[in-house]
Amino acid sequence: MIPVTKPFLPKIEEFENYVKSIWDRQWLTNNGPLVNDLELKLKQYLNVDYLLYVSNGTIALQMAIRALELKGEIITTPFSFVATTNSIVWQGCKPVYVDIDPDTFNIDPGKIEAAITPRTSAILATHVYGNPCNIDAIQNIADKYGLKVIYDAAHCFGTKYKNRSVFAYGDISITSFHATKLFHTIEGGAVFTKKPELLEKMAFIRNFGYSGPDTIALVGINAKNSEFHAAMGLCNLGHIDAILEKRRSLSLHYRENLKKLKVKFQSIDSAPDYNYAYCPILFDSEELMHDCIVKLELAGVYCRRYFFPSLATLPFVSRKRMPVCDSVVKRIVCLPLYDTLTIPDLDMISRILLRAQKYPVKTINTQKGFGELIANRIEKVINGHEKK
Repeated sequence: MIPVTKPFLPKIEEFENYVKSIWDRQWLTNNGPLVNDLELKLKQYLNVDYLLYVSNGTIALQMAIRALELKGEIITTPFSFVATTNSIVWQGCKPVYVDIDPDTFNIDPGKIEAAITPRTSAILATHVYGNPCNIDAIQNIADKYGLKVIYDAAHCFGTKYKNRSVFAYGDISITSFHATKLFHTIEGGAVFTKKPELLEKMAFIRNFGYSGPDTIALVGINAKNSEFHAAMGLCNLGHIDAILEKRRSLSLHYRENLKKLKVKFQSIDSAPDYNYAYCPILFDSEELMHDCIVKLELAGVYCRRYFFPSLATLPFVSRKRMPVCDSVVKRIVCLPLYDTLTIPDLDMISRILLRAQKYPVKTINTQKGFGELIANRIEKVINGHEKK
């Protein structure tokens, strides 16, 4: 079986060395030495001034909205993981969707101003698949209307924008260190800001609002992370350059193999400073996408319809048609991509995709049994009953 992703894991001995030190100290959480060491090494590697290591990327988003004291409406993208919208709603704000660019899949800056109202307090944009938004255009709009900017940079470890880490932009930027990310701490995330006063505020928020041993400065939450998670991060940070290079190599191989497949690859604004976090392909037709998913899964290869559905269709938001996003979510798939994926694996996946294009499901042998299997599988895929 070839899944859509596998987490990178270091040699177990590397992790065991850190675990032994945790056992010796018996300091498991609450801003321990490994958490502090990871924060320092991440700042050095990413060349950023301020960051806080937190328990996950979703809570990082919630902390950012809370720290900026946002109210009313937040302009955001319909094409992102559900946590982006969930965090806005969870914090009592209203998501206002702006359609996406058909090539980059990021929020379209040219459509943002039309969505601004007197109730708008911020723009929350996602760097989709690690591909940076048009940061300059978004910041110009924010400055013009006095809005805050948050970037959901969950996919962005290793990506740069104008020779700086993409995490260095916006009032606050957040990322995820979940196990599915190319740099992970099993579970985890981080918040970034250029403003020390915001960092201090988020440090209080991360730890129940405590500003000292016996003083509580504000309403906070438990967003701390453990020494065990930090240990995995310290291990993986030592391998990150090799991880990034392997993903770049595999992604470029996919692009070469699939030149004749009727798909479009994401337009990358910051190449070569892109991290190749994912390998999304946008099919020319929904029918071809379903055919390819069926053929791949019959061979034990699993992709992901990521992102699906459009966030503007969620049951707890004001639903709105987003023509570009609505079209993209029906036709986009992320192909398997991870450190231990081999070139032969990738070549096999590519051959299946090209055969599916040449021999659509409706034209293949439909003898009883196999035909029923195909028909049932297509029905489940189309109806969204099987989500990977």
